[in-house]
Parts: sequence; structure tokens; C-alpha cells
Amino acid sequence: MIKRKIEEELHKLLTEYPVVTVLGPRQAGKTTLAKSTLDAYQYCNLEAPEVRAFATDDPKGFLAQFKGNVILDEIQRVPELLSYIQVIVDSKARNGQFVLTGSHQLALREAIGQSLAGRTGILNLYPLSIDELAGADISFDESEEYIYRGFLPRIYDQHQRPTQAYSNYYQTYVERDVRQLINLKDLALFEKFMKLVAGRVGQLMDHSSLANDVGVSANTIKEWLSILEASFIVYKLSPYFENFGKRVVKSPKYYFMDTGLLAFLLGIENASQVSRDPLVGQLFENLIVIECLKTRFNQGKLPNLYFFRDSNGSEVDIVFQNGRDLTAIEVKASATYRNSHLKGLKRISSLTNKVNHTYLVYSGDEFKFSDGTVALNFSQVSSIFAG
Repeated sequence: MIKRKIEEELHKLLTEYPVVTVLGPRQAGKTTLAKSTLDAYQYCNLEAPEVRAFATDDPKGFLAQFKGNVILDEIQRVPELLSYIQVIVDSKARNGQFVLTGSHQLALREAIGQSLAGRTGILNLYPLSIDELAGADISFDESEEYIYRGFLPRIYDQHQRPTQAYSNYYQTYVERDVRQLINLKDLALFEKFMKLVAGRVGQLMDHSSLANDVGVSANTIKEWLSILEASFIVYKLSPYFENFGKRVVKSPKYYFMDTGLLAFLLGIENASQVSRDPLVGQLFENLIVIECLKTRFNQGKLPNLYFFRDSNGSEVDIVFQNGRDLTAIEVKASATYRNSHLKGLKRISSLTNKVNHTYLVYSGDEFKFSDGTVALNFSQVSSIFAG
């Protein structure tokens, strides 16, 4: 079993809140994290039909069976339990009583906000990171291997074949869960939508263009993308702008939470195909954006990640806001640096004095430019957020 970076933050929150809620995609390792690090806790899986029926029909009796601390897995299946949990934690006034896990955040966050406001710490657990794999002595020299294999724990713990694993993941969870939430019965239309979103990864989202290609309205596309986001399938990266006026774009970009699923949707069946794919730059960019996201969430912090692009096409792939300071990160798939790679970094630095650090993340070796920009190998990206 691969040790997760978020464990330390989980233990801290259990000393500070009566409830800790762990959110994240299916198969990201939420259950394993909770059970392996909290072996003194009772465990209950609300996916089991008979358990869910008991919890739904008699919530008081269901919760009364647990005499100590308890893990309630997939709490979004019975969100009405949250009101009863509130009563229990208020009466006992003790931290660390409940650990809840959930894999759909839209309705669950609303329910938590109503019932457990101020009573729960929230953690976001995503699939394995490059750092977590390295901690288990698993590493690859080429980014293409990470992109193709993805980061689902079972691929590494159970030595699963990536293409087959993500095919099963897509059919078992994405089609079942997300298509149900979208309320779309046409399987072919849903698959078309998913593949078209994959083909637009890392690009400015044009809802009308995507709607025309799928054959639905722009508002429907917005709704479907929101559900993908709430189901932890994609991550929406918003543009950064302050007082730049009309010089910056305001459309978001979308990235897949797991590059393995993205590679599967693009028809990539081995690592060597990644470097030959027309979207190799966006695939590499997806890898780095999500590694940044995981690093921040594993520290128990909000991501505060954006991108920058002005009307002239100058762009910075990732802008990290830390207080009033900005860190600008340019991402390039190549192993060779060029001065042209720094164009966007220079542009945003000329527009605001808040940029304190600039980085180029690529496939080459670490070194420092004369202007202070640090070039980092992709495997070192988490070091940007250290401290």
C-alpha cells in the first residue's frame, strides 16, 4: 500500500473537528486512507443496499449501533444522515467522532453546509501523485509513462494494465454515475461528449462550439461540464485577472483529474503513443496542472490556481496566488529550453508587480535563468509549493 501525503493533515483535523469529510473521485483511495490510518474506527459502507436501506429508514437506530468513532463511506448515498450526525456531535462535544467520505461534491457540499457548518474539516483526496509514487520507489524517467499509466492506486497496488483498468473505470463509474446525474439515456451521445471534452483539454472552453459538435445547447454543455466537475472527473482552471481590463480572456480551461482516463478517451493504448499524439503538449500540461492541484490539497490548502492569457495571445499556463504574491509557471513538454518559453512569464511580470517567482516546468534538467526564472524537471513540480 502506498502512503498518502494527506495523512498528516487528516490526523490534524481529527484533533480539531468532531467530523472530517474526505471528498474525491471514485477509486482515488479514500476508503483505504481512512481504514488504514484509523484502524480503531468502526467502518460502514453506505454503498451496500441493505446498509443504505437501514440508514434511510431508521437513521437514529442506524447511528446508535456505533459505540465509538466511525467511518461512514460514500455518505452522499444517504445525505439525510448529516442532520442526525449534527445532533450527536453537538451532544458529545468531542473531536474525531466521524470520518465521512464522498465522491460527488455538488449536493454533498450543500448538505454539509446546512448540517455540519463549523463542525467538519474537509479534505480533498485525488489519485496518487508523482511524489507519492516516488515514496514507494515507483518512478519513470519519461512523462509519457505517467500520462499513460495515470494515477489510480489499484493500477500500482494490483499491477493492473492501464488501458483495461481505465476502460473498466469508465464503464463502471463514469458512465454509471455521471450519466445518471446528467439524466442522459443515450450512451452514444454521452461517449461523444466525453471524447470531445478530452479533445479540448487545456484549451479555452467555447461552450457554443462544443455544443454544436455534440448536438445540444450551450446551456446543456455548461450543465454537463458542471456535473463532470462536481463528480471529480474534470477540473476547471479559471483565468487570473485583476485590473487588466479587456486585455485578458475570461473563458476557463478544463483538465482531467487523471491523465490515465484522458489517455483512454483519446484512444492512447501505450506510453509511446503519447509523444506522437497531436495533443502531447496539452497532455503534459494536464499532468502538471493536476500535480499542482494534488500538492496543494495534500497540504490541506485551497489550490488558488489560475492561468493567464491576454488578447495578444501571451499566456502563462499556471498562476499560483499566495496571499498577495503570485508565482507564474510556464509548462512545456520538450526537454530543451528556449528563450521563447519565457515570453508569457515576462508579459505577466510587466503587467503586475505581484509576481515574485517564475518557473519553467519541462522535461529537462534543473537550472536557473539569468532573470531568476527557475527551470524544473516535471518530477520536481511539487517543490514549488514547499513551505
